[in-house]
Amino acid sequence: MAFRTRFAPSPTGYLHIGGARTALFSWLLARKTGGQFLLRIEDTDEDRNREDAVDAILDGLRWLGIDWDEGPEVGGPHGPYRQSERLGLYQSIAARLLDEGKAYRCDCSVARLAGLRETAKAEGGRRGYDGHCRDRNLGADVGSTVLRLRVPDSCDVLLDDLIKGTVRWDSAELDDFILVRPDGMPMYNFVVVCDDVAMEITHVLRGDEHLNNTPKQLLIYEAMGAAKPQFGHMPLILDDQGRKMSKRFGDVAVGQYRDAGYPPEAMINYLARLGWAHGDAELFGVDELIRMFSIDGIGASAGKWDVQKLRWVSGHWLKSLPLDRVAAAMRPILEARGYALGERWVDAVRVLRERAHTYVELADQAAVFFLDDAHLPVDADAVTAVLVPARELVSRAADAFASVSEWTEAEIEAAGNALCVTEGIKLGKLAQPLRVALVGQKVGPGLWQTLFILGRETSLRRMRRAWS
Repeated sequence: MAFRTRFAPSPTGYLHIGGARTALFSWLLARKTGGQFLLRIEDTDEDRNREDAVDAILDGLRWLGIDWDEGPEVGGPHGPYRQSERLGLYQSIAARLLDEGKAYRCDCSVARLAGLRETAKAEGGRRGYDGHCRDRNLGADVGSTVLRLRVPDSCDVLLDDLIKGTVRWDSAELDDFILVRPDGMPMYNFVVVCDDVAMEITHVLRGDEHLNNTPKQLLIYEAMGAAKPQFGHMPLILDDQGRKMSKRFGDVAVGQYRDAGYPPEAMINYLARLGWAHGDAELFGVDELIRMFSIDGIGASAGKWDVQKLRWVSGHWLKSLPLDRVAAAMRPILEARGYALGERWVDAVRVLRERAHTYVELADQAAVFFLDDAHLPVDADAVTAVLVPARELVSRAADAFASVSEWTEAEIEAAGNALCVTEGIKLGKLAQPLRVALVGQKVGPGLWQTLFILGRETSLRRMRRAWS
């Protein structure tokens, strides 16, 4: 069976890590079964909607490589894909439920409802609506009303959850909840059911925080006489302190990790392992994920966001991706810093990606190759302690490297080893002061690689200058 899944964010802010995981799992489920993945924008909350948030969500999904078969900017046979453009559908379904006696108008005042809550609070009872308007048969002429669903007095509302197993609610614990507000705007639980039915959604994966909405939605499916999708409620994502991930405690927006230089391949890999497992495997490409993904692999325990593990995954992908892809991603970052990219800049990327975890880290390390001498950060203590006592040796090294016929790593290494033999020293005795002379620091890329990438002219100039 080809599944139809969806991701339905509200455009009130950035694409959250939790939302990105939901989108990824739903996308993988559709791709695994040869089905369709839909994107729907749930924008009926006019007070909180932001158009720039829509752009941020779409950009975040695109950056991750999550495409959609139907939705904004793609279209499809079940559009439009913004709830604000689907009000006619909701109104027609609301009218049908009203005609069939499955919903009713309610004109209870705000003051009366507040009184019910206060009484229930004082008496320790349930604080829901008391059904006052249920049998009054109010017509459209009574003025401002809400539309409420007629909830069965007492019955089991059952969910065979794909992740949590059987979940049971008693309808007696639910009041006749509102479907449509007095201003005619439909409520979330109503529109999400209308849309999932109209869009023929077969499977809904979403976060645990939506579980409390589920009994209301199941009752709406029942009232509409519509087939229900299969639901899977995924556990929360916790931060490293065991708290629900939130803006207060750290970076939770996908865009923050993109800006920090994490490759999208690493984010997809890490998000997939955040609550899903395939044996003990940790590293997955997209094609492997599609082939291996299953709902059975989603755990019931909360996932824990571990930045150090993300960095490890990211470092793996920086080393493993084709060099031309890494270089293509690096070029705009390097150019934005004003670095002048010489003919060997791709060689610099090749060398530095072995020691970096993100594109930004790689760019930080690249300064030694792309900044001119005047702007190169130099460790003054390293110059004093390491370079000054060895300036004569570094000067002789400059003479030795100047005679290299062809500036290749092999020829440079041969010249360096020959110098060590001539001087009667081990390589380490030469390498440390030479590195300080070349990059201004005690640590850096391999010595022969550094000389090769800097080029003959820059290397000899820095050795002879010796930061004096």
